[in-house]
Amino acid sequence: MNFDDLKRRMDGAVSVLRTELAGLRTGRASSSMLDPIVVNAYGSHMPITQLATISVPEPRLIMVQVWDRATAGAVEKAIRESSLGLNPVVEGQVFRIPIPELNAERRQEFVKVAHKYAEAARVSVRHVRRDGIDGLKKSEKDGMSEDESRKLSEKVQKLTDDTIAEIDAILAAKEAEIIQI
Repeated sequence: MNFDDLKRRMDGAVSVLRTELAGLRTGRASSSMLDPIVVNAYGSHMPITQLATISVPEPRLIMVQVWDRATAGAVEKAIRESSLGLNPVVEGQVFRIPIPELNAERRQEFVKVAHKYAEAARVSVRHVRRDGIDGLKKSEKDGMSEDESRKLSEKVQKLTDDTIAEIDAILAAKEAEIIQI
């Protein structure tokens, strides 16, 4: 039974949750908001981060500076057509993207999305727990004592409970951030 591997896999689920929540719009500008945008440039689909520098000079403004002027139109189109509801102001190779205030209804939608992301992370952690428990049952059949198996099983459950508590804390913080006006 390798607890370091179980811990690493559970931490991976928490890490994915943090990344997904970072891209969730809260009314405050964040460069990670643009991470899901894919631009059709140079005959292929490329992440916007491979075509431009993204910065956040103010809390309610994102600036995108395109490296190649030829891709500016494609980048602008990708930003406008994304599901983020952003409207860039074009100034040559630089785009200024103001982040509008969120209304109460939109905030509730984002809270629901955050809950969906958290539930997916919890399910992932539970899958890791199941794999660990299955490994213990196999070890018990191969000669491990019941007492040792029970102790290790309790240790796996404690690790699972701690990780799910961490997920719940991350969700609560993000929910407070989204609802804050």
